[in-house]
Amino acid sequence: MARIFITGSADGLGALAAKALIEQGHEVVLHARNAERGRDAMARNPGAAAVVTGDLTDTAATIALASEVNKQGAFDVVIHNAGVYQVSAKEIFAVNTLAPYILTCLVQKPKRLIYLSSGMHMQGSAKLNLFATDVNRITYSDSKLHVLMLCKAVARKWPDVYANALDPGWVPTKMGGRGAPDDLQKGYETQVWLATSGDAAAQVSGRYFFHQKERPYNREADDVLLQDQLLQQCAALTGVSFPQ
Repeated sequence: MARIFITGSADGLGALAAKALIEQGHEVVLHARNAERGRDAMARNPGAAAVVTGDLTDTAATIALASEVNKQGAFDVVIHNAGVYQVSAKEIFAVNTLAPYILTCLVQKPKRLIYLSSGMHMQGSAKLNLFATDVNRITYSDSKLHVLMLCKAVARKWPDVYANALDPGWVPTKMGGRGAPDDLQKGYETQVWLATSGDAAAQVSGRYFFHQKERPYNREADDVLLQDQLLQQCAALTGVSFPQ
């Protein structure tokens, strides 16, 4: 049995992944934005061990959330599932780029880290020069490239951790919309597999997956200099340094 923490698990893919992992017998701690959504999360997955709350649009609240997560004890797996799409650029940057960075730095290091990117990252660019000047020009696609860059930086700096990213597909969740064409079940199965599988294909690091298969990705994510600049820019903005 693994101990697993999943951000953004009140609904959507996070809730579905939590349900599948609980059914497999794992101990799952959920995360929701506020107390009301926390109650909803526990109602959806009553077998969960606990729920922690924290608004990822707020840096101070995200830092406080990391402390609450650590009070739950060490985790074997952390799934950075939370993400936003049709909101302001400032919120996209806070939730999709800064929050996974902060939580990666401050939550006790697990054995496996899983980051939800998106196929849309292929159209993104790093735009690191805008972090301190104009985040309103950072797009969803850019933020999901940042997620992949963070994943690859973690895989490089923490060789004792399996850190991988994935594209869940365009699936019919509240975020994806009812008309989304991809398979909802396949949308959460990859993170469940990466979290718990003993398959050699899942026990890798710094890779990018779609439906349990490695996929081509934006090669800008492989630029080590850009990766390190991303960590430095995030540290400057949040006051949270990446642990060496």
